[in-house]
Amino acid sequence: MEIRSLDGDDPATISLLLPGFQETMSLELPGDPPVSPALLARLLQRRHGADRIVLAAFAGGQPVGCVKLGLDEGAPEGPGHGSLWVFPSFRRRGAGTALVSAARAELRRRGRGALMVDAPHTPAAEAFAAVHGARSCGTSLRNRLVLRGPARTALTDLAGRAVAGHRLVHWQDRCPDELVHSYARAWGTLDAPVNGQAGVRRPTAEDVRSREAEAGRAGHRQYVSAVLAEDDGEICGYATLLVRDSPMADTGETLVLTGRRRRGLGTWLKADVLARAAGAHPHLALVQAWNDVHNAPIVALNRRLGFRADSSWSTYSLAC
Repeated sequence: MEIRSLDGDDPATISLLLPGFQETMSLELPGDPPVSPALLARLLQRRHGADRIVLAAFAGGQPVGCVKLGLDEGAPEGPGHGSLWVFPSFRRRGAGTALVSAARAELRRRGRGALMVDAPHTPAAEAFAAVHGARSCGTSLRNRLVLRGPARTALTDLAGRAVAGHRLVHWQDRCPDELVHSYARAWGTLDAPVNGQAGVRRPTAEDVRSREAEAGRAGHRQYVSAVLAEDDGEICGYATLLVRDSPMADTGETLVLTGRRRRGLGTWLKADVLARAAGAHPHLALVQAWNDVHNAPIVALNRRLGFRADSSWSTYSLAC
């Protein structure tokens, strides 16, 4: 078994690994459309404020699995957090163990403290984690929303329910210059960690532009709905959605500032961004959203909008 380090931003890497990912996801998530090059590019690309490790296992010159890890550059001793896949045709041949060993060695070389891997919550994943001494440290739900029929009508209705003292603004791909500093300040209050991405510290307008460019490089259109408080003109909440050349889109962040919560702003924002993107892209049929099982407000918000959980994924941690 040969382990190679790959560049997740190189189109050649996407072409090399795409068939294996398509086979894997057709098994793990059979109700989803096929994995597109844009989805894999987004998954493997280096993110703002984070370094990225992509290691692939090869047998006979053919990739049989890979691990991708994000490393927060602002926490130089922190974990490498990501995902590990062994492609279905090559399982139970030692590729997973080889990838775990290689990932731990690379993280030790970089002075990192732990390997954290997300995987479907299945008996096979539990057994693999136990063999390697990994502990479970969290569970996330994968939710799906079908953008057809009654669900689509309900979104339109919810998006039309304005909240007194606030107004919506929208943009695609690039935040208007006159709002970018306010948007950065709102983003800076986000407190939910994201797999393999940098922790939110004190983002600036440049950080906003960097994240916008990331989405474009991976072939995604970013839709944003934001709400302005009429008393001070500041952005006090926003919701994002990433659309690609696929029937399925991904929700990004949904944030409402602490002092503005429990007024219906989160529902208004997320319904609006979903309804707008669905109207602009007739090919959209599904939206997926991920959330921690303990994040009760977001779990409840997704239910109100019509999302339904179809799988759970666990995070496993292993010291390096």
